[in-house]
Formats: sequence, structure tokens, C-alpha cells
Amino acid sequence: MIQRYLKRRLPRDGYAFSLFREGKNSLDQVASAMADIAPGTLRARPQRLFVSLTADCSLHCGAYHYGRDFMPGHSLPWSLGGPMLEDAAALGITNVRLYGGEPLLHRDIEKFVARTVDLGMSPWLTTNGLLLDKKIDRLVAAGLRRVSIGMYGVGAQYDRYVGRNGAFAAVEAGLARARARHGPETLDLKLDWLLMRGTCAPEVVEATLAFAARFGMRIHVNLIHYSLPYFTKPEEDGGHHFRMEDRPLLEGAVARLIEARMATPDLIRNRIRGLRSIPDWLMRGPAMRVPCNERDLIWVGPDGSVQMCYVTFRLGNLYDARLRDLVLTEVHHRAARAAHALDCPNCHCSYDRRINGNGGAKLGHGSGGITLLRAA
Repeated sequence: MIQRYLKRRLPRDGYAFSLFREGKNSLDQVASAMADIAPGTLRARPQRLFVSLTADCSLHCGAYHYGRDFMPGHSLPWSLGGPMLEDAAALGITNVRLYGGEPLLHRDIEKFVARTVDLGMSPWLTTNGLLLDKKIDRLVAAGLRRVSIGMYGVGAQYDRYVGRNGAFAAVEAGLARARARHGPETLDLKLDWLLMRGTCAPEVVEATLAFAARFGMRIHVNLIHYSLPYFTKPEEDGGHHFRMEDRPLLEGAVARLIEARMATPDLIRNRIRGLRSIPDWLMRGPAMRVPCNERDLIWVGPDGSVQMCYVTFRLGNLYDARLRDLVLTEVHHRAARAAHALDCPNCHCSYDRRINGNGGAKLGHGSGGITLLRAA
């Protein structure tokens, strides 16, 4: 309860919040070590709710299948969303991520934001930004204070990846207008940057750093995925996934990100240990054996699916039962233990949190040396 109170109250860009996060990492390390010794002690503890509101999207990303062969046509209705948010608040959940697909296409997006705020939780919207200028004023009025923009390159490279000419210019112009009306004191903007082969080139890294600095945004480095059901798999890839021979290029990009973070700590949200671990996650894939701590996450899909994480551990469906009846069950607690044991596809979701919340992995990436991993 104290953790949840502090997480709500502390400014996210302040020194006190940094101390809080490091303290939480230490507690996670203790829980992880205890779970290795006595697995039965580990239980689910939902604190974050990620809601994929709709599979519809206004872009056609090269490595991303939402709305095509992943839940096409599905959109979570408000009749299910309202009770879901009430149950989430009653469970003590503090953060609610609203995303898609493209969440700004959902007709009830303002209702979701306003109700989340009314219930004392903090909403966080992830969007491609095309509709941001049109909708941001009403969303801010509803209580939205955090927005992340998906970023997949710059200029023509971005347009090719998303399958739409002029898309980057439209996002850039809309973001500039939104930022002019809502400064950093009102709206916390983050750049959800997807690190893949096309965005790893030195000139793209530099352009991305400059783009974020221009709009007062923090960068969160996301990694192209090998196990999320709505990403292409490496074997069916169109050149987006890394190959072993790409490691020097990848290590160069990571070194530049670390340099930028050390020079301007507020520019990049990932911690240095997390950044150092990126080449291992992308090169080793499922062989990267760091215990998963997603036991604090609940994922809801546009078709009403409820899972413990993005990839697996299905708990039920909102069309059949309320959220309160699907979580903190024995099935949910078994899922938490299975995730810690990596009895799953072993993805790299929350790689930064996992590295910093596990003692051995944290030590292994503390100075960029040899990675210390659990035996496969």
C-alpha cells in the first residue's frame, strides 16, 4: 500500500521518484531470490493494467500485425471497459496504459481516460500521433497527463515502415502543435522508440535523439520482438530483425544511447544496466534467462481477453466474467510462478525492469562485462 501511495504522489522526473524506483528494484531482487529458493512464495500482485482498446490502426507497420491477422475488427466496448476500470481500482492498480492498434480511433477514448482519473488511477496513452493534434485538448481536459508516441525511424524511412507517404511529416507537425498548447508542465511526452535493424544506423540514432530533445520528450527504447503474437517472427521477417552479424552495429547504437543518457539523464528513460543488456536480449532471444517479473501486470485485449502478460498466461475473457473474478485466483498465482521460472516463450518484455530487478543479471550488466545468466 505504501508503494502504491508513493508511486501516485511522487513526480516521475524527480530525484525522489528515482530513489523510490531503486528501492523497488531492491525489493524485487529480494522477491526474486526468495522465489528461486521457495517458488511457492511467489504470488501475482497486479499493479499495472495494459488495455489494448482496439485492433484498428491508421498505419500498416512492417513488423506489426494488429488489425490484420491479430484480432481484426475487435474493439473493447465501454460496457466492458467501465466495470473493468472499477475492478482495477478496487484491486489497487495504479497505472493504466491505453493503447492499440491506435487508441485514438476508439470512440470512447475520452471516457476511458476520464473514468481512470476519477477512480484515482493514472492513465497513460500510447499512440502513433496522427490524431494527437485533433484530440489532445479534450484528453488533457479529461485528465490525461502522459502520452507516448510510437516511433519507427525518421523521414522517408518511417514512411516506408508504416506504409504511408507523408506520415512522418504529419506526426511531426501534429506533435509540434500539441506541444505548443501543452508544455512539459502539463503533458509528459515520451518517445516509444522501436530498436530494429532499420533504426539502428548511427544517423537514425542521432536524428531520434534530436527529435526527442526538440519536443521535450524522454525516449524509452523498445526492442523488436520475437514472441509477441502481433509481431512478425524472425523467420518470416522482412529485414527488421537483427542477425548475428549485426551485433557490432547494435553495440555501437547502444554505446551511443548510453553516452547520451550519461550526458543528459532525463533524455532516455531506460537505465544504463538495461541499455547495456540490449545486445544480449536481441542476439540471444529466448536463451536470455532472466526471471520475468510481469506478475504485476494485467493485459486486456480488444476482444476482451485477459492475460497476465502480453504473450501468454490467459486468465479469461471480460465477455464471460468481470476482471475482479479473473485475477488473484490460483490460476493467476501459478502463472506468476511460471513466469518467474520462464516456463513460457521467455520474451524480452520489460527487459529493463527485469535486469534491474534481478541480482545476478544486474551485476552482470553493471559494467558492460560478461552477462551472468541463469543456466538454460
